[in-house]
Amino acid sequence: MLKKALVILYLVVVVVMAAATFVEKSSGQRLYDAWWFTVLWAFLAAVSVAWFLKRRVNRLSVVLLHLSFVVILLGALLTHLSSRQGAIYLREGEQTSQYIMPDETKQDLPFTLRLDTFRIIYHEGTMAAADYESHLTLTDGQHQWHETVSMNNICSHSGIRLYQSSYDADGHGSILALNSDPWGIPVTYTGYALLFVSLVWILLDPKGAYRQVLRSPLLRNGVLCFALSLTCTDGMAANGTDGTARTVLPQETAERFGRLNMVYNDRVCPLQTYALDFTKKLYGKRSYQGYSAEQVLTGYLFFTDEWVDESLFQPKGSDAKEARKAENRQIVVTQLLQGTTMKVFPFTSHGKTTWYAPTDEIDTLSVPAENRLYMRTCFMLLYEEIAAGNYETVNHYLDKMLAYQQQNGGSSIPSDTRLQAERLYNSVPFATILFMVCLTLGFLTLVLFIWQLVSGRKTKRWLNRSACTVLALSFVALTLCLSLRWIVSGSIPMSNGYETMLLLAWLIQLLTLALYHRFRILLTFGFLLSGFFLLVSHISQMDPQIGHLMPVLNSPLLTLHVSIIMMAFALLSLTFICGLTALIINIIKKGATESIEALAMLSRVFLYPALTTLGLGIFIGALWANISWGNYWSWDPKETWALITFMVYAVVVHAQSFPVFRRPIPYHVFVTLAFLTLLMTYFGVNYFLGGMHSYA
Repeated sequence: MLKKALVILYLVVVVVMAAATFVEKSSGQRLYDAWWFTVLWAFLAAVSVAWFLKRRVNRLSVVLLHLSFVVILLGALLTHLSSRQGAIYLREGEQTSQYIMPDETKQDLPFTLRLDTFRIIYHEGTMAAADYESHLTLTDGQHQWHETVSMNNICSHSGIRLYQSSYDADGHGSILALNSDPWGIPVTYTGYALLFVSLVWILLDPKGAYRQVLRSPLLRNGVLCFALSLTCTDGMAANGTDGTARTVLPQETAERFGRLNMVYNDRVCPLQTYALDFTKKLYGKRSYQGYSAEQVLTGYLFFTDEWVDESLFQPKGSDAKEARKAENRQIVVTQLLQGTTMKVFPFTSHGKTTWYAPTDEIDTLSVPAENRLYMRTCFMLLYEEIAAGNYETVNHYLDKMLAYQQQNGGSSIPSDTRLQAERLYNSVPFATILFMVCLTLGFLTLVLFIWQLVSGRKTKRWLNRSACTVLALSFVALTLCLSLRWIVSGSIPMSNGYETMLLLAWLIQLLTLALYHRFRILLTFGFLLSGFFLLVSHISQMDPQIGHLMPVLNSPLLTLHVSIIMMAFALLSLTFICGLTALIINIIKKGATESIEALAMLSRVFLYPALTTLGLGIFIGALWANISWGNYWSWDPKETWALITFMVYAVVVHAQSFPVFRRPIPYHVFVTLAFLTLLMTYFGVNYFLGGMHSYA
């Protein structure tokens, strides 16, 4: 009876959490704040403890793990009952000794607070915010001191923590978030510490369940060492749809044009980057009719009548999506022809660099007349020489433009290393090539693997080595891709959906290469999964453009949180492939019991560290949230679905309580279906539910 109650409560909590994310999206109502939601968790905790005591579990690592959940829930209850939250709004020069609660009632502060100045710090030469800073003076009795509050940099005093929340549009007012949680945070952090220790301990415990999995005869005897196999191009057509020849700049001249710098996507980058995005937005590919992206861009710029094709601005279908695409193409071309996007003329005055387009209003007070004249007439001179076919002179003008940028761009000009890295990154469509290679080999090796099971034959050793070599080369290429993005952006490439897809593919390939010699089936899994994630990055709505990090993401905890969570997702993806393969084998070849059991054992090899890394990732994310937003758990949709994923996958490691999962087929069915929660956590939240994590 107790076990049945536990199962029902556990299921209800998971379903309610999932439903609550959709209710909040559709109506704005937060079910998490309801009293009955708290009571539901309390009942689940009480019944779980009762069942745990009834089972008389005495392994310390397991006891510590389950105790950590109780402590975390206790901390959450204390936060719910005793914490205070509010906001403080100040204009520069103003002071206050009160804050505003969410219900708009005012409460006293234990000190007086004055906003001296508010500053928005921009990335050099752009209008992209790097940080927001409130410079404050605090007065407590006879004591007065100064504090600076910025993103990921809080101010604490008398149990009150202040966070940078927002600011006025004119840049002279600041909104600070306030949080006071003297009881809930220390208890919750204690629970997190216990969770961290116990999760790692369970993996290392010599007598624990995970070490028993690693000692399984199925793994030692190499039942999974099936022989595997084999073998792309960009695949982007160079020919246009109409076949009409157009006038373009010579390749050398167009390339020189692409080497100029400009402000694009709120950062200074090679003009080549803008040309590639321009071409892809118009034609869906990196080139057109054999012309490079630089030739396409300069074609529109200098040979407008030949290049502007009205059919581009007509929808290719009758739906609204096609209409929006056509409208966007027209906007892209119009902005270029109006000159608003061509911010290629920098000028530095009093340590501040501003980049101008030829059609911009130029500051007459800070920019000398000769510089203004150069900015206004430079493109006119280029037009004249291009029309006359004097390309040697054009090349000379472009070299002078580059020299002008280097002379007047100050510190906003990227280093030579960054510029070379970006040009190399632009020259190779890494994701496109690698997803085609990996998926092709993934499906070939999967077909070969299934054929082996049916026929009982073995594959040549050289095929295994060839496939492994290709995966190693793919890993090197993907490492280069991520390294180049890191060099160009100046931050670890894991700040958005596109980059985390690349990171997931990289982690899967790393795991495959590390474990391939013990589990040969991993080669197929590695190709398929990495190819899938690279494909998703390539065809989805994810934006591959390199940009600056949002200020709130500029934290060392970002690296830890995202990398550990991505490792968990990669490992759980491998359990999915194990399960799917086993179910296919079960359909194709009845009686392949040993292979199916071995796949279940291999899946568990991934499952335990997956749960450990997922738990640690959630815990580190909570720490980061507390530092950045003043609240370690806010029931954001991605937080909620990450917890759901953790709870769902945790079910199958309780084989003592649920013996059905000792049998391989039920186990495989469960982990295959459980993968849906991971898909919802990553993709569903981003595209359907939104929230603070929707940019990821």
